[in-house]
Amino acid sequence: MTAAAAARRTHGARTKPLLAPSVAVLLVWMVVPLAMTIWFSVEHYNLLAPARHGFAGLDNYRYLVAGRTLWIAMWNTLLLVGLVLLSTLSLGTLLAVLLDREFPGRGVCRLLTLAPFFMMPTVSALIWKNMLMNPVFGIFAWINRSLGLQPVEFFSTMPLTAIAAIVAWEWTPFVVLLLLPALQSLDAGQKEAARLDGAGPVAMFWHIELPHLLRPMAVAAMIEMIFFLSLFAEIYVTTGGGPGLASTNLAYLIFRDALFDWDVGRGSAGGILAIILANISSIFLMRIVGRNLEDVR
Repeated sequence: MTAAAAARRTHGARTKPLLAPSVAVLLVWMVVPLAMTIWFSVEHYNLLAPARHGFAGLDNYRYLVAGRTLWIAMWNTLLLVGLVLLSTLSLGTLLAVLLDREFPGRGVCRLLTLAPFFMMPTVSALIWKNMLMNPVFGIFAWINRSLGLQPVEFFSTMPLTAIAAIVAWEWTPFVVLLLLPALQSLDAGQKEAARLDGAGPVAMFWHIELPHLLRPMAVAAMIEMIFFLSLFAEIYVTTGGGPGLASTNLAYLIFRDALFDWDVGRGSAGGILAIILANISSIFLMRIVGRNLEDVR
């Protein structure tokens, strides 16, 4: 054994006892709730029927899979994630590029652009529901009436799109927050050389700025997807999962089964299915992102 290897082993032996408490707390924090969820998912555990209890096996899973509610919720979840990811990445990239330019009042514009990200989701949803999208006294309804048009019932006719707009408004600043420093780290000499070669704003963005932004965009997409798979507050405040199941995602379905129907077993089974869906989506996205980053290299 070399001296370097011996030194590393000695260092590891000294640091492991120091890391052990943090690792133990982390394991308890993660493993115990997951183990309890798995256990409840295979139990008959309905608080409205306490006499009916015991081992259920896969009955809770069969009930969810056999019904159409789960598949509608899964489709709504994926559709909502896709809509918001596309909106936030597109608008965030555009705003980051614009805010990287020199113009009067740029500091104020940057502050106003980032402000929605620091607002609580319930507050954002209430603002959009009551002040903007309300069909009677909302701003959008007033604009429509001023143009001689009928107000739009956003949460009745297009609930998923309305929720996606609210979430995109909340999370676009996050993309700007990641992309703007990346743009500022771009070599000024490279941009100046492109200008001297006659590159216009579109060519500059497409061939220089966009390739430079692919890595932070990939990071933003992965972080956002983790949060978007568990969207709840905006749906609860605005539509309550309706009309019908039109805006019910997996998180709201679990909430409805566990708290509205008092069925902890079925809600836990839905939670396990949501974990599986989140892991499959994450692996799929990470492979796509990794392949794109390899192409960039």
